[in-house]
Amino acid sequence: MNVSEFIIKRMKEWGVSRVFGFPGDGIGEMDGMLGKADHEGTGLEYIRPTHEEICSLMATAHAKFTGEVGVCIATSSPGAFHMLNGLYDAQMDNQPVVAIVGQQGLAALGTFVQQENNVERVFADVACYVQTIVSPDQAQAVIDTTFRTARLRLMPAVVIVPHDVQAMKWSEPAPENWVSRSSAVAASTAISPPRSEIVKMAEIINAGSKVSFLVGHGANGATDEVLMAADLAGAGIITSLRAKQVVPSDVPWHTQQLGLLGSKPSLNQMKGCDTLVLLGTNYPYSQFLPATGQAGAVQVDLKPEQLGIRGGVSCRKSWDTVRSCDTGRCLRTNHGKERVRNVGT
Repeated sequence: MNVSEFIIKRMKEWGVSRVFGFPGDGIGEMDGMLGKADHEGTGLEYIRPTHEEICSLMATAHAKFTGEVGVCIATSSPGAFHMLNGLYDAQMDNQPVVAIVGQQGLAALGTFVQQENNVERVFADVACYVQTIVSPDQAQAVIDTTFRTARLRLMPAVVIVPHDVQAMKWSEPAPENWVSRSSAVAASTAISPPRSEIVKMAEIINAGSKVSFLVGHGANGATDEVLMAADLAGAGIITSLRAKQVVPSDVPWHTQQLGLLGSKPSLNQMKGCDTLVLLGTNYPYSQFLPATGQAGAVQVDLKPEQLGIRGGVSCRKSWDTVRSCDTGRCLRTNHGKERVRNVGT
């Protein structure tokens, strides 16, 4: 087994079922092994779009619609640079995507050979992890770290494989100094809030009489929890464009989207609410959000750097939506005053 074959085997262990790649001499051995695996029907589908940029855009779309890590593959520069647009799409939409790119042979690095560029520096801004594999012993740890980091940070990660390294013989790493041995096990992104913070969040929601939930893609998989919390709070629900699948369209108090592509009832919700709950969304169009001082607010998001920057938020917490919406123990449907369902009519 060579390094390319090992990478293909390891990707399957990480749950990858499909990769998008554009052939080139800088990624030649990997391309050949991917074609062989696809032809033999080993469970990894190899799709060859007509341009590197399309590879990265398709990998990002694959991640969005399947929940898998998207994988795009391209040759060394300048071909690899074409993938930047798709990777920035993944970065800004919080999607785990792994880019595998080629590079000139190890002996050529730093000698200004044709198509040799500082690929690590180019991808440093878009990716949460960028690393070049320089030996077979390093391949296992780098591939595992690439996939683990992409899934945990919900961002692109990039692994660079020089042309000659792709064809080197691979064997299981030995317990030696400077050799890392790793496993294809993902870290959990589940964050459970302490009960005291759940109570604080519920108190803010309970204090309102016209509550609105603004639900984003970060609430994917939490449909039941969101609907339960909204029902107990008497809240109207608005979803972002990327969260249409989170809340069914036939829920009577779901007024669909907000903003230039939104509905009038959603806008009325924002104008009339006295409490706003932001769940897994970094909704950027502040002109459609409640005026300063109009509403108490709660925000739940996995990324702490995105908390509290979309208006006055009274309670900002870096939790996952499933656990945060488990507020049924604390929310009350009757707390001394009439609660009006805020549906923006």
